[in-house]
Amino acid sequence: MLNALLGIGLNQTKRRDKIKNKSITVLNVLGVVLLLGACQSNRLYDAPKVSAFRGRNLPAPPGMVYVPSGTIFYKSSQDSSDVGKNVSLSAFFIDQTEVTNKQYRTFVNWVADSIAVTDYLNDDQYFINQQGDDLSSNVDRPINWDRVKKVSPLWKNEDPTIQERLQPMISYEGDKKTLNREVVKYRFSYLKADGVNNDQYVTDTVAVMPIEDIWSKDFPNAQLTSMDANYFYHESFDYNPVVGVSWKQARAYTDWRGKEIMAKLQKNSYLKGFQLTFSLPTEAQWQYAAEGKLDPRDTVNRSMLTIDDRKSRKKKLAVNFKQGEGTYSRDGATFTVPVKSYAPNAFGIYNMAGNVSEWTLDAYSPSAIAFVNDLNPVLLYDADDGANYALKRKVVKGGSWKDNGGVLDSDARNYEEQDAAHSYIGFRCVMSAFEVPTEHLKTRKYKSE
Repeated sequence: MLNALLGIGLNQTKRRDKIKNKSITVLNVLGVVLLLGACQSNRLYDAPKVSAFRGRNLPAPPGMVYVPSGTIFYKSSQDSSDVGKNVSLSAFFIDQTEVTNKQYRTFVNWVADSIAVTDYLNDDQYFINQQGDDLSSNVDRPINWDRVKKVSPLWKNEDPTIQERLQPMISYEGDKKTLNREVVKYRFSYLKADGVNNDQYVTDTVAVMPIEDIWSKDFPNAQLTSMDANYFYHESFDYNPVVGVSWKQARAYTDWRGKEIMAKLQKNSYLKGFQLTFSLPTEAQWQYAAEGKLDPRDTVNRSMLTIDDRKSRKKKLAVNFKQGEGTYSRDGATFTVPVKSYAPNAFGIYNMAGNVSEWTLDAYSPSAIAFVNDLNPVLLYDADDGANYALKRKVVKGGSWKDNGGVLDSDARNYEEQDAAHSYIGFRCVMSAFEVPTEHLKTRKYKSE
């Protein structure tokens, strides 16, 4: 009996030892898991300290400059100098210059080539063939732009076969061969803002050809046929600002250029992976960029029309504008000038005043200040083509080669209808950016008072 009890006791002791050993093993494993978990947890909650960005500006996409966040005094009317409010702008990129004839011509030719390839030529050599492509339809087949660029622009190609197929795209003004503006159109989608469909995307189709004879139309009793014939196409005007472009055409260009730039940035850039918007500048963005305040404490000279020449000790005109009745040429040119004429402002931006007035994204309202936010303000309204003219007004900024000095102030406001075009209105583009850490944000040690 005793032996049996001792046997049971020994067996129980052995089982307890096994259980104890297993428990120790489990605890050891659990300890390792907890240790690893603690390390991972530390990494998750161990945020890095903040250092100030050492550079003055972020590297910008081609042709653009970086504008850091800042504040301006925003007002609804030029006459109400004391009525307004401070508004803040987050960082953005803006075109260093107004969009040039050469840049806009590239857009027109791209649109024309796209239509030529998909609607008229129906030639497999201009497409990238992918598995599953429906070769009977060109609508969804990607264009082989490497191949197209070798013969672009197709509408000017001298191949008789190509010319015959592209006849619907061509029109003639006397002996001058040009593109048919009713055929060469750009289609793009955007979130419509009209107070009703603010949450709906719509697709718009815009004729992209500028009005080439806009000079004679704007100045009917002046001899400007030479400007009509040469300004948009002749290489001597390549780097002058494009004109004869409506607000809707300018917006179409920004959509196209935004897609072109983002496609390049996604391949090899520190901006890879970011989703950044591309558009016309808002009125507030335009004003802030024009004022060029590197320091919030800086005062702004809103109409710096002259500079002091050190050699001659005389004042020289620094802006392309009309100095008085019939005196267009004292600034060095009668009409527009190349976009990098004169000196840039503190942000490195050229001709924010003068040369050509510029379209902005905002709808015009004398009482806009009552509606817009004090952070990144914009007044959006997408009017239909048949809407009342007051609903189609868009803000125009900057003054032009044919305006007097009073219109050139950075806070001066003017407007035009969205489907109007003139020889004195152009545009530039903006792209959203992000903040960089400044000295204000730098991590510091705690100091007791």
